Amino acid sequence: MRVLSVTSELYPLIKTGGLADVAGALPLALADRGIEVRSILPAYPAVMRKLGKAKEVATYADLFGGPARILSAKHGTLDLLLLDAPHLFDREGGPYVDGTGQDWPDNRRRFAALSAAAADVATGKIEGWSADLVHAHDWQAALTAAYVRFGSQPDLPVVVTIHNLAFQGRFEARAFGELGLPETAYSVDGVEYYGGVGFLKAGLQYADAITTVSPTYAREIRTAEFGMGLEGLLRERGAKLHGIVNGIDIAEWNPEVDPHIAAPFSSRALGARSKNRKALEKRFGLKAGKGPIFVAISRLTWQKGTDLLLDAIEHIVVHGARLAVLGSGDGGLESGLLAAAARHPGEIGVITGYDEPLAHLMQAGGDAILIPSRFEPCGLTQLYGLHYGCVPVVARTGGLADTIVDANDAALAANAATGILHQPGSGDAFKGAIDRAIELFAQPGLWRDMQKRGMRTDVSWDRSSGLYADIYERLVG
Repeated sequence: MRVLSVTSELYPLIKTGGLADVAGALPLALADRGIEVRSILPAYPAVMRKLGKAKEVATYADLFGGPARILSAKHGTLDLLLLDAPHLFDREGGPYVDGTGQDWPDNRRRFAALSAAAADVATGKIEGWSADLVHAHDWQAALTAAYVRFGSQPDLPVVVTIHNLAFQGRFEARAFGELGLPETAYSVDGVEYYGGVGFLKAGLQYADAITTVSPTYAREIRTAEFGMGLEGLLRERGAKLHGIVNGIDIAEWNPEVDPHIAAPFSSRALGARSKNRKALEKRFGLKAGKGPIFVAISRLTWQKGTDLLLDAIEHIVVHGARLAVLGSGDGGLESGLLAAAARHPGEIGVITGYDEPLAHLMQAGGDAILIPSRFEPCGLTQLYGLHYGCVPVVARTGGLADTIVDANDAALAANAATGILHQPGSGDAFKGAIDRAIELFAQPGLWRDMQKRGMRTDVSWDRSSGLYADIYERLVG
């Protein structure tokens, strides 16, 4: 089976969040099941610098305002296609925002072009290759489903995956005229969305199957609280909606051979983690202490509960724990965390931005990872935490609820606990979870057992890739 994966980011070439990790790891897991996946993404400058050589396999005289090419390249075992459209993607800055953090004003054209090109490739634009199925990720690729439905092979199966429903690709109605779709597509059963254009909405409308990244999130987004305006459509299409927990790339994230950490370790040799703990203390300027080191690796936003983390700073310090934070996002939250670090030198350390090797060290050296998200489709950092013995302290929502077993009395007695869960959106509940973590950390035997159970948990793509393969096979027939 040939699958075309359509994505706006893909690790290790370009990453702003978990979408990139999934887009980079899932094709490799599917290859083990005999499914051939080619991934198409924009030829951003950062991507091309990492790839080097690429072969031209198709061209456009005019693609949304300028000439474009489709290039073929390999990165390790990843089979890649790059949409090289300089007028749309040859610019420095992020994939979606400029250097000041503002959305690129032509994002509607940029990702319509990606989607249109993906539909063309899937249906034979490249000589000698076409897809049996298209898998489009998030709003930036979701319009592919519409281009397929109104293209030369309207019955080609399309799967659309929602990684975060908060990002929908909504634009004014006038954007429709730029998309090159027939007028009939602008309807309530098409791309029209509350009087404008909705890229994700269109994908959900036209997809043959919809997946999201955890069973709990699949249930949550059918409600008004989490559906963000799309709950009605998602309820209507509920029979085609599947929740599949993400996995992680356990070759990339392997504490026994990780080149980014100070010392390798395993569940059988947890003592070696202490060297990583010391390296973490040094990197963040933390004093040595008997209490736990909490870590947070996150976008600094309201959704991620960073305001709850900021409010808990004094609570953490007063109770003898320390905190290391890596992330970027809302300017006010960044400033608040940096101010807290200045008030509590040696107890709070903050590094803004994102640093992949440092994220590995934090998982290897931290005692517990804090994830107080208000909603979380799946989450990957808690899976990395499990795999590295960094006990997750997480909100009971979305994929966090699906992947962590709370350390309540029953779970501890049954030797089943892998982390600590709390009510989402509550500062008091979050502080209570921190207190529970500190109490459990003071019982080394219990804590070590919880670390080992987490490290033995299967967080790979093995099971989840099988669920995707089952969906593909049902659609292709």
